[in-house]
Amino acid sequence: MATADAEDATGQPPLGEVSKVPERLAGRKNLLQLIQLRWLAVAGQLVTILAVNFLLGVDLPLVPMLTLLGSLVLFNLASLQRSRLSLPVSHGELFAGMLVDVGVLTAQLFFSGGITNPFIYLYLLQVAVSSVLLRPRYVWVIVAATSLGFVLLTRWHRPLPVPHLVNPALSSQYIAGLVLCYLLTASLLVIFIGRISRNLRQRDASLAALRQRAAEEEHIVRMGLLATGAAHELGTPLATLSVILGDWARMAPFAGEPELREEIEEMQVQIQRCKTIVSGILMSAGRTRGEAPVETTLHAFLDDLVQHWRSTRSGNELRYVRHGVPDLPLISDVALKQMIDNVLDNAREAAPSSPLTLSVRCDDDTLTLAVQDHGPGFAAPMLEFFGKPYQSSKNRPGGGMGLFLSVNVARMLGGQIAAHNLPEGGAEVIISLPLSSLMPAEWTPNE
Repeated sequence: MATADAEDATGQPPLGEVSKVPERLAGRKNLLQLIQLRWLAVAGQLVTILAVNFLLGVDLPLVPMLTLLGSLVLFNLASLQRSRLSLPVSHGELFAGMLVDVGVLTAQLFFSGGITNPFIYLYLLQVAVSSVLLRPRYVWVIVAATSLGFVLLTRWHRPLPVPHLVNPALSSQYIAGLVLCYLLTASLLVIFIGRISRNLRQRDASLAALRQRAAEEEHIVRMGLLATGAAHELGTPLATLSVILGDWARMAPFAGEPELREEIEEMQVQIQRCKTIVSGILMSAGRTRGEAPVETTLHAFLDDLVQHWRSTRSGNELRYVRHGVPDLPLISDVALKQMIDNVLDNAREAAPSSPLTLSVRCDDDTLTLAVQDHGPGFAAPMLEFFGKPYQSSKNRPGGGMGLFLSVNVARMLGGQIAAHNLPEGGAEVIISLPLSSLMPAEWTPNE
């Protein structure tokens, strides 16, 4: 039971767990954005404090202000270590970090003129960032904290010692600081809120893809149940037909007619093929790999697959090419064979009586099988929705289900299937599978 809870029948983690991954990635990326923003705040505060104190000759309380800056550095280093942990980053952690930023900013403003300091408008940056990162209840707490700080600084603050200025609020230094504060706030808003918004869009896109996967896998489960039931029901009539055809083959009226004998033999071949398909459905129902997978080699698997396809399909020549494919150990099962057969069958139906090409190569621990045909190619809508159920040009019930199932088998094995039209005409479907998902678990490259 523990194994069933941790993984599904294909060896993949449950979709409920997988759906949390985009949220976790977005939380970690947003924490990293806050860390980068805080480093900029540290650098900006340090440069401003030193410039005002030593270049403008304003006597600032350097010890408390630099101590606050050092505390912010330590907090940011701790946040950086936290971002490297595998634990998910919650909204509460981001909220706590932003409260620390608001507190340090308030303390720095207290020692540097309070409401008369033009950088008091950096409070707006904190509110804007929190409105993108946090949930509404946290955002309103940040608004309340910054508003409280703003009000308190109007009454309690340490005045800037600038005795030669009669009205600091109208001085050129104040206006220059106000312009600098505006430019800094606007630039940081554009840069960091843009990045944070991109993180959130990526999270939403990943969640949408996972919801689509859940819908497709539910569809596959229903199809599996129907296919298993149909396979059970078809077993008896297929066996009966096989017996009848065997009796006909031995009867004198048929044995004496060569053409009838050939037709009976062809019917027996097709009946045997149907029985093999039914057995394969029953064997692999509910699993990506069959219940009784066979250990073989990559060359033997490919050669047998091509030979079987050629012997059971007529009317098309299949050109088979291998490019530097190592003869590695391989786990062969029905689902893997059916996936490749489905792609070949679709190419055969797209280009009847035309030669097909199956090219196999290995690149960077990936097995790539390319199937080319000389048919009319894929229509643009079919390429856009390639591998989706019921997307087919065959105009018959159930069209497109073969490719749909093949795409999902490839995905369960950690690979993918892609398609495109060829410039010279025809189409190419490319199956890419990681070799690690096809080889025995105990095998290593050094063996």
